[in-house]
Amino acid sequence: MTDSEMNFQSHRSTDSGKERASDRKPVVVGLYGVSGCGKTFLLNQLKQEVGEEDYIFYDGSQAIDGVAPGGLGRFQKMEEQEQIMWRQRAIDEIGKNSIENGQAAIVAGHSMLWSEAEGDALPVYTQNDLDVYSHILYLDVPAEIIAQRRAEDATKGRPNLSENQLREWQQKEKVQLRALCRAHGILFMVIHHPADLDEISTLLCDFRLHTEEYNLFIAKRELDRIFDAGQEWPTTMLVMDADRTLAAEDTGALFWTAASDKRPGVDGANTLKALFSGPLGYSYPAFRQATLLYEETFDEEGFDDLCQRVSSQVTMHPEIVSLLQMVAEQEHVGVVVASSGLRRVWEKVLMREGLSQTVKIIGGGRLADGFVVTAAVKTALVAHLQDHGAHVWAFGDSPLDLGMMSKADHAIVVVGEEWTRSKTMDAEMMTAMNDYGLQARQAVLPSKALPRANTKLPVVKLTDSELLNDVLSGQYTHTGPQVLHATDKKAARLLATPMRNSAVAGPALREAHRQAGQYLAREFVADILGLELAPIQHVLGRQTRGYQLCREKKTTIVALMRGGEPMASGVNDIFPLAMFVHAKDTDDLKFHHLDGQLTLILVDSVVNTGKTIVDFVRHVRKLHATIRIVVVSGVIQAKCVSGSNGGSLVQNLASYACLHIVGLRLSETSFVGSRQTDTGNRLFNTTHLA
Repeated sequence: MTDSEMNFQSHRSTDSGKERASDRKPVVVGLYGVSGCGKTFLLNQLKQEVGEEDYIFYDGSQAIDGVAPGGLGRFQKMEEQEQIMWRQRAIDEIGKNSIENGQAAIVAGHSMLWSEAEGDALPVYTQNDLDVYSHILYLDVPAEIIAQRRAEDATKGRPNLSENQLREWQQKEKVQLRALCRAHGILFMVIHHPADLDEISTLLCDFRLHTEEYNLFIAKRELDRIFDAGQEWPTTMLVMDADRTLAAEDTGALFWTAASDKRPGVDGANTLKALFSGPLGYSYPAFRQATLLYEETFDEEGFDDLCQRVSSQVTMHPEIVSLLQMVAEQEHVGVVVASSGLRRVWEKVLMREGLSQTVKIIGGGRLADGFVVTAAVKTALVAHLQDHGAHVWAFGDSPLDLGMMSKADHAIVVVGEEWTRSKTMDAEMMTAMNDYGLQARQAVLPSKALPRANTKLPVVKLTDSELLNDVLSGQYTHTGPQVLHATDKKAARLLATPMRNSAVAGPALREAHRQAGQYLAREFVADILGLELAPIQHVLGRQTRGYQLCREKKTTIVALMRGGEPMASGVNDIFPLAMFVHAKDTDDLKFHHLDGQLTLILVDSVVNTGKTIVDFVRHVRKLHATIRIVVVSGVIQAKCVSGSNGGSLVQNLASYACLHIVGLRLSETSFVGSRQTDTGNRLFNTTHLA
């Protein structure tokens, strides 16, 4: 018995509402495939591998032999209707024994047999098979190997079939079984040749143990693991859906579209749509079936490679990223992404955004994850957090999220472009509001999209300072700005020399400031904001790996006029995809310069008292409460950023998070320039006008 199983059994033993064994459908696993694929051989191998304590093994023909009068020989001479009756009796007996003995049954059987009279494979399954089986594994062995085995085994008296006939039989059987299993709640998986005994043993263990109750237990345990029992749980929690909430993309559709490029026959983006729009809906069995589809199609390496490819196609909403960056600095706030999609994809996306240390994922996609995330799991996770005293904000976009949003203390419905929205969301949301007390607001992302008009939900901006204060429960941790400078670096001394030289002015001085901006962008800003891969063409003609600023297009560079313009141009040289804005005073900086952006870089040549910087930061925070701000300057008056109280600039900005100040050097000199000493005049040869 595994540790997970022992913990679960201990958990169930304390549950007064414990489900009785007789109330559960037995775990009966069919090993299917055309005659000669190796079902009986595999059955005997599994008997040796997993033992007979938790499993009972049946050869389908032997099971019929044990119940039919006169045994298998007489059975084969019976009329079709009589054969159906004894087939039903055999599978019913297997199911009954499984329940009574508390064992999972493994049955080698057939859903089709070849009819020489018809020249085709004909169904032999019964309705009782569909009622009893819980899982079916189909052994998909190449037809040429099966043909050879059948030819070498003369003891079975099998009809002589060509490789093409065997392939047609296999294809017909797989298509029929997949459809029947989905219609009757049976989990189905194709096992590709060569069958791995360890992997099949792992599957059987999973099938024997996994129930909806067990699934919820493991999901809660994962949440407990994230927030270690030895530490205090956050007092405020953000629980977020992933697909179509953190980003506009549906990673499942992207995965299967990419899979169709690698695996002929894969139904592309329609793979999951066909599953979830079918009889299983968005149920626990449906999500389990989706996991088996991932297992069936790709091994671990192939799955991870495809997840990497998909993650590169996902762009998180900048408003969400900014909010999560801001929340990351708050010790009393935690964030969990509860995703019904692919955990591996979202881990890679969050890592790229620099959020993987502070934003944790509850999600599946592979059997090794141990659980799937259903709507019920999301709701239970919110309740579990509340049981630990957390005040919960839930963010979602689809009917699957309505349960957790109704349960949460606050709910934000993320509304994307109309083509990305769930078609049933409006109606189901109204039901949740009328019947389950859902009270929600809607955040429209991107901001140019139209809100959901039919629901009359109030619209809120994730960048609003009022909302941020609500999310943080009024317990804002004032981290203040982080100050970085290159005063003692040799490169900084070289760069500062022409900037301090009174003989240098006009174009030469502007070039010196530009070079300083380039240096600060490379040395400090790139470290603060991070880099991302940017494919480039190598000089030898091949494509190779290059880098650019992380989400560079979502960066706004503001040149504080007029002295900051040359240095800002240098920063822009290094980050050429960034937006560039001139601002003489705060009114020049508008919301549309910040809307949808992740980072604002304010550039000035000199910071003396810091008043201008303080005014701009306060103005920006009124427009966008969560955008990351980086201040870049050539020289900063030391007293405004240092000293026992941190300096006047640091003190005035102490209440702001996600803020960095970068300088080429600190100076004890007070910069109140006029005429020849004013930096702006020196840069543009206007000292005679001052």
